[in-house]
Amino acid sequence: MVIGNGLLAKKFYTYNNSDNYIVFASGVSNSGNKLKSEFNREKDLLLNTIANNPGKTIIYFGTCSVYDTMLSSSLYVLHKLAMEELIAKQAGNYHIFRISNLAGKTENPNTVLNYFAQHILNQSPFSLWTNSSRNIIDIDDAFLVCDYIIQNALFTNEVVNVANPANYAVSDIVAALETHFNQKGNYSLVEKESNPVIDTSAIKGIIAKLNINFDSNYLPRTIEKYFPVK
Repeated sequence: MVIGNGLLAKKFYTYNNSDNYIVFASGVSNSGNKLKSEFNREKDLLLNTIANNPGKTIIYFGTCSVYDTMLSSSLYVLHKLAMEELIAKQAGNYHIFRISNLAGKTENPNTVLNYFAQHILNQSPFSLWTNSSRNIIDIDDAFLVCDYIIQNALFTNEVVNVANPANYAVSDIVAALETHFNQKGNYSLVEKESNPVIDTSAIKGIIAKLNINFDSNYLPRTIEKYFPVK
């Protein structure tokens, strides 16, 4: 069963008819959210899902923002950590995947690439944080890694980071989008340091086995894939 209708839920839809797994992908989609009602909604739904599906393995998606000292104390990150703890205590079997910034076909304006792309295309002013970086991973690659782990019963009842082995400077992400769209963004520079330090050593062998290529062209290739220029 798959619970949710966002980017992750749609990608994991192959699990919808599974009798063994519950893919819980109905979390708060905006990391900047501060509404307790949204956090409580996810908590209540998660508790009910676990209670109503005894014996099934819960698949939950945390966030790699826990590894960013600037973001780790945000309400969103604290909530995600609380949900991980809840699952560890309440669910008999689970996989918790901490995902970095996903790239994919989605209307969600809050993803890193969507946010910058829309602002560049619309010439809307935005702040570009210097000395900051983000970790971008294609939803297709994230799914491949998660699916491999689930199907091979690896890291059961553990937390696993699913991310790109490398971060990208925010300035490089914006520059790559500007080059792709052939349009300059309307931004002002703000000195802020926000850099997630993500350990991906646990999935290094899986990345190699699946032939996922995180080479120097990964970012522009991903941008071209999800933001085709007409």
